[in-house]
Amino acid sequence: MAMTAAAPAPMAAPGAVRRGVLIALTAFLTLVDLFAAQAVLPSLAAHYDVSAGAMGTAVNAGTLGMAIACLGVALLGRRIDRRRAIVASLLLLSVPTALLATAPGLASFAALRVAQGLCMAAAFTLTLAHLGERCSAAEAAGAFAAYVTGNVASNLVGRLVAAGLAEHLGLARNFYAFALLNLAGAVLVRATLGRDAAAAVPATSPVPGTAMPAAWRRHLRNPRLRAGFGLGFCILFAFIGCFTYVNFALVAPPFGLGRMQLGLVYLVFLPAMLTTPLAGRAVARLGGPAALTGGLGVAGLGLPPLLLPWLPAVLAGLVLVAAGSFLAQAVATGQVNRAAETDHGAASGLYLASYFAGGLAGSAALGWAFMAWGWPGCVAGIALALAAAALLARRLRPAG
Repeated sequence: MAMTAAAPAPMAAPGAVRRGVLIALTAFLTLVDLFAAQAVLPSLAAHYDVSAGAMGTAVNAGTLGMAIACLGVALLGRRIDRRRAIVASLLLLSVPTALLATAPGLASFAALRVAQGLCMAAAFTLTLAHLGERCSAAEAAGAFAAYVTGNVASNLVGRLVAAGLAEHLGLARNFYAFALLNLAGAVLVRATLGRDAAAAVPATSPVPGTAMPAAWRRHLRNPRLRAGFGLGFCILFAFIGCFTYVNFALVAPPFGLGRMQLGLVYLVFLPAMLTTPLAGRAVARLGGPAALTGGLGVAGLGLPPLLLPWLPAVLAGLVLVAAGSFLAQAVATGQVNRAAETDHGAASGLYLASYFAGGLAGSAALGWAFMAWGWPGCVAGIALALAAAALLARRLRPAG
């Protein structure tokens, strides 16, 4: 999941639809690598001759790199030329992506995934900060929804492309193709991100003379932001656990899906591409906490069907989990931005570090649950994470 787009132009540029499309497209090209490998997880586990839990953790090691990079950008973001940094990050991303084609073992594969995460998150975090700093309150919900919509597309199309390429061209050429997509993202950002949007000092800079650790302490003392950080952790914990280990459930009896069939399963993200752009309207009508709770509730309704030995029921459950999770993610991102009183870059960095740390924790903890108790144990862990997220959503309400 997860997720982001570099904003293509100053927010005063005409054409909100054009701006939203460019945000979504850049989000897609930035994050298409993150979850694509999940579509070929069983094949990778067989290639490296390792367990489902070990391969799932290695594939999702990219979230560790993303968590580290988010903290780094939060610390140094005020001094970074946004446009150059995003372009450079996407250019560098193509290197570990291509090297995955020849990774000799699981350790090197995991290390390259961490490197991918470092590059993706640098672009990701700077973009979120840019959106938060340059969008009005009315524009912010739509901008963040556009970025999450691009993330949804990267989840869907990335998995479909990975499954198709691996099926017909092999695992190695699959990774080379994704390196080309990274380069396309760098070209798009360079062409569409306005130079005046690349200023190193954001419009909402912190109080003069304050150091970034002080800004972090200020954010961590804010109860709404603490709740938002924990919420992000729980959302990706549940999402990664579901869409990593369901692959192994679907290739086993009674389903026995093949590689290309497994890729087609991810058409379950299509409804989320239609519902996620509605996040802004949901917030305007219901308020942020209520919209969050609604999204998490939809995801929770998808869990019981995942346990049934009938493929249509499992697919319906995955549709609900995806739609609810992406809606909650879009709302939570905007709510954290609004809860930050100053220094949106630091707040975005801390939120995303927590979010991606949740992804790594989910892949490890739910991998252990899968190995110990099978798919039902994994689903139980997902349910606990969603319940914790729902409790945290209530704490996002403004005081008074």
